Amino acid sequence: MNPTRVLRHAAMELRMLLRNGEQLLLAFAIPLGLLLGGLAWGRGFGLDAGVFPASVVAVATWSTAFTSLAVATGFERRYGVLERLVATPLTRADLIAGKSLAAIALVAIQAALLVVVAVACGWRPVWTAAGTLSAVLATVLAIAAFAGLGLLLAGTLKAEVTLALANLVYLAGLALGGLIVDQPPWLPTAALGTALRAASEGALAPLALLALAVWAAALTLIARKVFRWTS
Repeated sequence: MNPTRVLRHAAMELRMLLRNGEQLLLAFAIPLGLLLGGLAWGRGFGLDAGVFPASVVAVATWSTAFTSLAVATGFERRYGVLERLVATPLTRADLIAGKSLAAIALVAIQAALLVVVAVACGWRPVWTAAGTLSAVLATVLAIAAFAGLGLLLAGTLKAEVTLALANLVYLAGLALGGLIVDQPPWLPTAALGTALRAASEGALAPLALLALAVWAAALTLIARKVFRWTS
């Protein structure tokens, strides 16, 4: 894997994401709407306003690193964009790393915006060095896991199937995956939600971090193994 190629590909992927109106809606408008709605009316549904913004960051990470990446890559593969990349020195590992780095950059922008808005609305997380480090590590591991899953779908299925399945999995993760409500951290979505909510209270969630590390390693390796450039 070549670091220069990876960084250049990541920069190109990020530019493409920021120019796509549909991706920006998924990346910013929906999480912001969820954040503001939850802070305004979430208590009536039993949501804890003290950790809810952390849950929204988890949702935004899931949206960007899994759904957006899977759908975009699926159609790049269908329309021959990836086929053209085969003629370049870019390898499968470079492609996966570049797309993951672009997702990390976009999630960092999302998280910063959501935290600023939440703090402006009265959110007061507990800032600790351990909690901050845990949040960053959990997010990076989750992006690797989600990107691996997204590229696994996009690199093996037809674009239309990827679109349908990615959206179905996204909704399932949102409703049942522990992103917003605490669940045992066996799924990567639940592990991320648990880790970020704990971090917002200044605490660590070592079991969630361990689960994320295992998922990230497994899904990245599988995606690298089975990803096909052409449909």
